Amino acid sequence: MEEFELAHPDYITVDYEPDCTVYRMSNIGGVGTMTSYEVFEGVELIYNDFHSPYCVSGKGVSSHLMEINHCRMGRFECDLMDGTCVYLEEGDLSVNMLANQTKNPCFPLERYNGVSIMIDLVRAEHSISQVLKDISIDLYSLREKLCNGNGYRCFIMRATDSIQHIFSELYTVQDSVKFGYFKLKVLELLLFLSVLNPEEHLDTPRYFEKKQVECVKRIKNHMVCHPESHFTLVELSEQFELPLTTMKQCFKGVYGTSIYAYMRSYRMQRAAVLLCQGNESVSSVAWRLGYVNASKFASAFKKEMGSSPMEYRKKHRLYGAKIVYVE
Repeated sequence: MEEFELAHPDYITVDYEPDCTVYRMSNIGGVGTMTSYEVFEGVELIYNDFHSPYCVSGKGVSSHLMEINHCRMGRFECDLMDGTCVYLEEGDLSVNMLANQTKNPCFPLERYNGVSIMIDLVRAEHSISQVLKDISIDLYSLREKLCNGNGYRCFIMRATDSIQHIFSELYTVQDSVKFGYFKLKVLELLLFLSVLNPEEHLDTPRYFEKKQVECVKRIKNHMVCHPESHFTLVELSEQFELPLTTMKQCFKGVYGTSIYAYMRSYRMQRAAVLLCQGNESVSSVAWRLGYVNASKFASAFKKEMGSSPMEYRKKHRLYGAKIVYVE
């Protein structure tokens, strides 16, 4: 972690605690925390918790740094040297060399929770071999198998029971046994990857051209700036000069859902904030978000949020106080 080039360093604080190092990020984009534990020499296990569109960058780091990620919640965007982007979904695992990334990892949903295992191949080769004298884990062979094949792209393994088994208990491990447990889990993961056949997973990732990704992000920003407007897919395709099929596929790849579903959810989340912040009528909130019919808005809100607009307002106001967040 010390070798990372930090994004916006004025907003990064580093706390050195007795058993870990905590990196806290705060800027106009949001907040994030990375809690790092040294498991073996050259091997760190990091808990990531971000409510932000991006985190620190691995740009410029040593070519010997391997990053293994498990996505517990949200989405993780990897921007790769070959001009493509690939996305980690909830439950997925990725293996990548940090030198293969071109910029800060991004979180399209502006929230991310997961575990990273950082391995300095030069330092870790000796420490790992000393632990498992009867079992061979060749880190360089692992790099060749998972990171140097398939055009240097990031290796992605979609959610499976095996991945869930390895990572699930890391999120609930007790402090009294965590360091021993970290060692066991890291070794279990490396053994699992050592016998994995990557050929069985080459077709599962979907890679998107960076220009297409940048375009659908502009489309998303345009729509959320005009939540009262109901754009058709054809209108968006023509306005942003992106073929219709490509636009739909790329948008779902980046945000994990269709354009219509994304905006429906966004409008309801925005409505929830408006209902709790002020005293506007339900009809007024509905109109601001493009609903002419208040009853249709109320129905859509209840489907998304689990209660009617008025019930939600009452539930999330504390003794009449105005709040500015949505749980």
